[in-house]
Amino acid sequence: MWKLQENILEDVDKQYLVDFINSTERFTQFEKVKQFEAAWSAWQQIGYSTYVNSGSSADLIMMDAVKEYYGLEDGAEVLVPAVTWTTNITSVIQTKLTPVFVDVNLTDFSFDCDKLEAAITPKTKIILITHLIGLPANMDKIKEIADKHNLLILEDCCESHGATYNGKKVGNFGVASTFSFYWGHHLTTVEGGTICTDNDELNDLFILKRSHGLARELHPSKHQKYKDMYPDIDFNFLFLTHGYNFRNTELHAVLGIEQLKHLDKYIAIRNANHKKYLDIIAPISDLLYVVDNPGISSFCLPFIFKNKKDKDLFKKILIENQIESRPIISGNLLVQPCFKQYGNYADFKNAQVVQENGIYIGNNQFVNDERLGKLSAILKETFANEYSV
Repeated sequence: MWKLQENILEDVDKQYLVDFINSTERFTQFEKVKQFEAAWSAWQQIGYSTYVNSGSSADLIMMDAVKEYYGLEDGAEVLVPAVTWTTNITSVIQTKLTPVFVDVNLTDFSFDCDKLEAAITPKTKIILITHLIGLPANMDKIKEIADKHNLLILEDCCESHGATYNGKKVGNFGVASTFSFYWGHHLTTVEGGTICTDNDELNDLFILKRSHGLARELHPSKHQKYKDMYPDIDFNFLFLTHGYNFRNTELHAVLGIEQLKHLDKYIAIRNANHKKYLDIIAPISDLLYVVDNPGISSFCLPFIFKNKKDKDLFKKILIENQIESRPIISGNLLVQPCFKQYGNYADFKNAQVVQENGIYIGNNQFVNDERLGKLSAILKETFANEYSV
């Protein structure tokens, strides 16, 4: 069976965790979390990282903190892609901002930039980018639009660890970015995520909001400032902002520290598989919207057919051959019951192509030439007429 993901934790990772468990009395957030944050920041080439319990929590903290830091009013508009993960959108709604959906393109699945600029109003304050399935968005064009209209850029990189745009890692183009370390992603801490920024003050808000808003969570060098500012409040329970309990544990951080040692190798394998996949689908390229990018950090092997009948047939064959598949992330989010009030799904033409005609299969360090050979054979048999041309 070809699964979407298999046991990504190597024996050395699990042994490292066992050794840690047997050598410590502290399991909640502590020094290992700090070590993982520092290691991730170094790998990501960014100033600060705040480790939390999921990529979805990272989205919510990022949006909440950015709203507070920049003094955005309730109802301010955030431009969001019609194809992304649901918690990107719910983080906007939960912070009393307004999501404005924009159609995607069929080249990198990020914004259709013409429609992006057309969606801007006097209430627009943020462009929330998703670098979908390892494909970096067109940052030159998006930054040009953002700068022209004085908009903030936020990046969701939850499926795109290590993807680059013009040699620069995604997650370093806006005021903040999020990553997920869920089981099925490039690197896993089983559950987990992080928020990244180069802004020290904004990072302090991320830290505060992660842990109830408690001042004691800040770096010790900043404690005295707030002790002096609020002398009548016990510093142990001094709350500087409203927050959540989105902390992660030492156990998960230990896995992250060890997994990070493998990450570049995993990305190299994924990208090598992606190149072979491009060769495999070349004979049926007329049937597909082929997506590629020199900065890719491949998350999956996508098939976006131009004809829904071809997608349905391919999905049936995958099931028969025990190859797991999924829709292209959310498909068109406007078809979902919880988002229908934000627009008519039929108006988002490219998102509907992804919704109706898109499917992906797993790509990871366990995908090898044997599996890719099987994929090639399946495509040849299923679309024999294309191969005979």
